[in-house]
Amino acid sequence: MSLSTLLSDKRSLILGSWCDAVISGYPHDTSNFLRKNENRFANPVGHTIQDSFGHILDALLNNAAPEVSTVYLDNIIRIRAVQDFSPSQAVSFIFILKKVVRDVLAQEKAAVPDPEELFLFNEQVDALALTSFEIYMQCREKLYDIKANEIKNMTYRLLQKAQKMGLDSSDAADPSADIVNK
Repeated sequence: MSLSTLLSDKRSLILGSWCDAVISGYPHDTSNFLRKNENRFANPVGHTIQDSFGHILDALLNNAAPEVSTVYLDNIIRIRAVQDFSPSQAVSFIFILKKVVRDVLAQEKAAVPDPEELFLFNEQVDALALTSFEIYMQCREKLYDIKANEIKNMTYRLLQKAQKMGLDSSDAADPSADIVNK
């Protein structure tokens, strides 16, 4: 039996274990909420994880090009990029899939997959991890750009306010000037 067929037969088990393992990485209250609330509007993070993982797994099982999974990786990484995760934690969900597959294969002792197929599957997962990291870095760069622009805009608005109040722009930039003038 080929690895793809074996994993396709165990798709729901793999998907459930993968989602559960990733959700377990969140704080206890959050993970309980993500597991129990299936409403996509009340729980968009949980829904995105379940939906995107299913598409990523299907792409891997069908030996699809890595670009097929990019949009689903992007959905997950965008969420994880704004959460309090380090870069390694943000993309670790991809590597968790390898462990889940190993565990499922260990339970299927009768059906030992071809080592070459397993090697190719692991290479595909590694390629997804690299793509995930690139997406993560793009998201973080965008966040930093947004923050820098917001600070720049806020500073500009404060200088405009100071000029309207009749303060010299050099006084507005120096907070101690306000103390000296009083």
